[in-house]
Order: sequence, then C-alpha cells, then structure tokens
Amino acid sequence: MSVLEADAPPVSRNNHEKFHKLIATAQKHQPVKVAVAHPCDQVSLESVVEAAKLRLVEPILVGPQDRIKEVAAQHGLDISSFEIVDAGYSQESAAKAVELVREGRAEALMKGSLHTDEIMSAVVKRDTGLRTSRRISHCFIMDVPDHDQPLVITDAAVNIAPDLKTKVDITQNAIDLVRALGQKEVRVAVLSAMESVNPDVPSTLEAAALCKMADRGQITGAQLDGPLALDNAISPEAAAIKKISSPVAGRANVLVVPDLEAGNMLAKSLSFLAGADAAGIVLGAKVPIILTSRADEETARLASCAVAQLLVAARRADAAAAIQ
Repeated sequence: MSVLEADAPPVSRNNHEKFHKLIATAQKHQPVKVAVAHPCDQVSLESVVEAAKLRLVEPILVGPQDRIKEVAAQHGLDISSFEIVDAGYSQESAAKAVELVREGRAEALMKGSLHTDEIMSAVVKRDTGLRTSRRISHCFIMDVPDHDQPLVITDAAVNIAPDLKTKVDITQNAIDLVRALGQKEVRVAVLSAMESVNPDVPSTLEAAALCKMADRGQITGAQLDGPLALDNAISPEAAAIKKISSPVAGRANVLVVPDLEAGNMLAKSLSFLAGADAAGIVLGAKVPIILTSRADEETARLASCAVAQLLVAARRADAAAAIQ
C-alpha cells in the first residue's frame, strides 16, 4: 500500500437516513399518478415496481408493450396491475407520456430507459409540451453523510449558462421544492468563488442582484444570501472566520450554482468523494419530472419518486385551499 493510499481518509458510508425520512413522509400522502416513459430495462422497471409497492406512485407504463412484458418476465417483476400504453419507440413513448399529463391522467412524468434529451424534447415542445411561464430547471437533492440536512443543488443538469432572468426561476423553483418537502426554513446560498461582490466576476454581481430581488419580493419564500463561497455557505466555522453574519451563511440548504459545469462538478464530487447520493427532479413544467440514472442506488431512485409525490401533494393542498 502506498503512503497516499494509507493516508487517504475513508469515504463516509451513507445510511440514507435523510432519504428514508423523505420516503416515510411521502407515504403519508396518496400515491401520485405517474406516466413512465419507456421503462424497457431492468433498472427502470424495478424502480417503478418498488415505488408502487411503497405506495409512492400509481404508474402508467408507456412503451413497447411486448418488450416491457418481456423485461418484467425475465426479471420476475409483477406488473400485472399496471396500465400499459403501447408505443413503438422511445420518442413516441415520450410524446404519449406527455400527452397523458396534458389529458389529466397523470400528475407527474418519469424517465425510463430512454435518453434524457428525448423526454425533455417532448416536454418543451411549444404546442404539445408541458411548458409554463417558468423556466424549466433541475434540482439534485443530496443526502450527504455527516451533514445535518439534505442539500439542494441547482441547476446542474438543464440550464448550461443561465442569465440573471433564468436564475430567478431556477431559485424560485428550488424554494418551492424545499417548502414542499416540509422544510420550515429555506436558506438559499447563491454561490460564487468568493463572498465579495467583484465587477470582474459576473456570478458575484448576479448573486447580489438575486438577493436584492428577494428583498423586494421578486423572489419569495426564502432567505437569500450571496455571493457566498461554498465553504462559508455550508460551514458555520468558515462563515465565522470570514466574519459573515447572516441567517444563511453556514446554514444553507439550497445552493444556487453559477452554471451547469460548476453544479455538475459539485454534485459529483459530493457523490464520489463524500459518499453522497442524489435524488433528481425537474421543475418549472406543468408537473414534476422524475429523472433517474442507471447508476443511482435504488434508495436514491425511490427518493426521486418521493420528491415528486410531495410536490404533487403540495399542489393538491394549494388547489384545495384556493377552492375554499
């Protein structure tokens, strides 16, 4: 064993405590009706079956009927109680799944074994998709070992180089998500490489603008601070050393990153160096969109379903309150 290997600290084992709590909270609500686009491999079909067993979802499987049944039989998966909408190929599966949402038959959308860009292409189509006035964005809900709360990272998967207007929607989408997950306080850190506003670093200017927009009620439901570097966003000690005093510094539960590259590297470094797992959800469309990866652990895939379930439950509650 080399000196480097001997000195390397072990990666903390993830017991998924935060994800298990999330799933348990979701199970208190009614299952969400989900259109599952092209679940044609073992991983995607197993995820749906297990989520249905836990009463997180009521799935409608959309894809080649014979192929779906063949995969289920091959791996001993009971899908006899699930409705299947036949579709010949992946793009048709995506289009038909979106149509089920538009018809009101599904309250959420879930990616099966097709490519992410195939399902998102169907979602963003101007006339037949699921657009709203909000910009679509993605959130990772990170279960990080030894960290006291889930961390939401946005946007690390959809918007490549968002401008200020887009970041407003990215931030508001994340705030609405955390509130739906039951967090009483939403503390948003707008990240940059430093905690001082620097005209030469555009992300610091945008962070300051987002905070002022929150002060003026253009972003609601959370406390914002920024620019903040990652250390003083999540570490009380680092924030104290830098003499940063705010309700967010050192205690952030939402991290708004400057761009997709920064967010993607942050999320993956937490996963591969800190033993974190990530649930994924797309927001800003008419319904939540569950994005899972074949590399995800089963608990993370189930947590993604639980997140969608809680978002739908919050929307149901808002609709009921509006009627009253």
